[in-house]
Amino acid sequence: MRIKEELRGDILVLTLKGDMMGDPDTGAFREKIRESLEKGTKKIILDLSGVKWMNSLGLGALISAFTSVKNHDGDMVITNVTKKVQSLFMITQLIKVFKHYDTLDEAISALQ
Repeated sequence: MRIKEELRGDILVLTLKGDMMGDPDTGAFREKIRESLEKGTKKIILDLSGVKWMNSLGLGALISAFTSVKNHDGDMVITNVTKKVQSLFMITQLIKVFKHYDTLDEAISALQ
């Protein structure tokens, strides 16, 4: 999986591309979240437009990231969720946990 970082003011946008199916992908994602929090970034948007599929390890990585961000008094939202991943969120009821937006602009507006 590839992770592209873009800072928009005080908001970090992480664009993920590939499948989230466990290590090394989820490890790299967790490390990126940890590094961002250590730098003081408290607003994170995950752009999942390039994530075709994820398994339970990928879901676990998202939940772990969400918890870490919340524990640092931050906010993490997701955007551009593909239909396959969205159906997985609905089945697991995580759709109720994550704040999600259809577009990156909507997500940015929500965090400002």
